Amino acid sequence: MPPVFRPDPYAGHQFEVVITGISTNGADVKGSFSECSGLDIVMDPIEYRNGSEDFTVRKIPGLKKFTNITLKRGIIGDLTFWNWILEGMNGKVHRTEGAIILLDEAKNEVMRWQFKRGWPTKCTGPSLNAKNNEIAMESLEIAHEGLSIDGQAG
Repeated sequence: MPPVFRPDPYAGHQFEVVITGISTNGADVKGSFSECSGLDIVMDPIEYRNGSEDFTVRKIPGLKKFTNITLKRGIIGDLTFWNWILEGMNGKVHRTEGAIILLDEAKNEVMRWQFKRGWPTKCTGPSLNAKNNEIAMESLEIAHEGLSIDGQAG
């Protein structure tokens, strides 16, 4: 689905995450998270200069790199993501595709960031403290090898 254009920007607080084929029955897993970061692409320049040219350095595009996606949510007792990282810890890294979907106020999809060949690289449990009045949060970090927006190659 192509992005839905409108003159006012979308709010960043309504989104969902879909990861393909990591549940025990092979179905897509949808998750609600309170935070998502790491939708970054970096192309570091390579500096180059010929000895016969002026003192100006040429800059040519280098490798493209994709930042790990970090997802945070309150603990709800769902072990699907834990089982996914457990597979990797047992020597069977399960690479898969997934998407972060931005929703409008009516919860309609307006934009989709898709990642490919993703696998869990870090899982962080909650910080527990009997003196605090906070939600127990967990986080999942996903390494991946490609990011696209609504199917446009990346």
